[in-house]
Amino acid sequence: MSDPISPLAPESFPEMPPLAGVQLATHAAGIRYEARADLFMAALAEGTTVAGTFTKSLCPSAPVDWCRRILANGDSTARAIVCNSGNANAFTGRAGDTAAELTAELIGEALDVDPDRILLASTGVIGETLPTAALAAGLPALATSLTTSGPEGWAEAAAAIRTTDTFSKGAWSRIDGTAAHIVGIAKGSGMIAPDMATMLAFVFTDLAVSPEVLQHCLSASVTRSFNRITVDSDTSTSDSVLLFATGEQIDDDIHDFEDERLAGFQTALDQVTLDLAHQIVRDGEGATKFVEVRVSGASDDAAAEIIAFSIANSPLVKTALAAEDANWGRIVMAVGKAGQQADRDALEIWIGPEQVTAGGVVLDGYDEERATAHLAENEVVISVDVGVGDGSATIWTCDLTHGYIEINAGYRS
Repeated sequence: MSDPISPLAPESFPEMPPLAGVQLATHAAGIRYEARADLFMAALAEGTTVAGTFTKSLCPSAPVDWCRRILANGDSTARAIVCNSGNANAFTGRAGDTAAELTAELIGEALDVDPDRILLASTGVIGETLPTAALAAGLPALATSLTTSGPEGWAEAAAAIRTTDTFSKGAWSRIDGTAAHIVGIAKGSGMIAPDMATMLAFVFTDLAVSPEVLQHCLSASVTRSFNRITVDSDTSTSDSVLLFATGEQIDDDIHDFEDERLAGFQTALDQVTLDLAHQIVRDGEGATKFVEVRVSGASDDAAAEIIAFSIANSPLVKTALAAEDANWGRIVMAVGKAGQQADRDALEIWIGPEQVTAGGVVLDGYDEERATAHLAENEVVISVDVGVGDGSATIWTCDLTHGYIEINAGYRS
């Protein structure tokens, strides 16, 4: 936790409002880290509905399996979310299931609720058994330290779920037309290539929202935010995004898809998830550039997204960005390898406002010095039109520096 803060970090953690129906707690259980909180819990009002999206990794963690089972059973209500950091509780066999069950049972007992109403998440090292002794000692203490949510509690919660993160991540929005809010925290820095990014996000609203509407809105929001970011092209075993609706703003409820306030709820949710997703990219391990990749002219939006990810995930593109080298030929390479339709002789590339190519060749008047000047900024835009259709997509990524290697070469030490 003593690593320098990312140069792309926000100036400060946002002052996030209290949320009706949410109590927060953190605790230092010594699972991996010394002298810092590594357990987080949000206790939720009775009747809180929940929706979730999870990693598509075929080696998911025990907490992912636990949450999927609960949501698949059809009773989409929750009384708490519990998360530990430092240990992913993934690829640990039956011991992983035991640790998940123990966590839910101890918190369920402390709150006097069914363990199946406790959602779980873990993040950290893969393949190490989560120490049950530390859980058995830490979880009851966690449950006894619950306090009303508010600015300090949200900041402490966001800090407790960090691993290699250099800053805590939070975002919130007021929902237009209601008295309600959406508040979210997230963690993520490396192993970020969402296929649902190592990333976790917990988002809360005090609206009453039916499970079906909640899941629909979350899935749509994740598609436009967490599923549009990449740091290193690696998909975690633990990726989870959970959205909770406490219903404590009793005059504001959304139970069907015809509700006129649904658009305002979706807009606020999209603002929060996109803000959190961008913060994860800004904290990309070793990152010095926040990079927006825009692709247009593709055969359809899906093809544009594939091409954009091909550019955003290319180590050659990312290292050129780190070196502030306008080596646009690497962008051509990344477009060509994507496996999607692209007209070589119509390909247009921009580095920031500087157009680089047109008609299949470098543009007359292209000024590499202007392109290089844009790459010297800490926010970079790469735009490509592949010249075959109307499909478009935008992806956010970061550069690839020596810092990424230094962080990950010794992550377990």
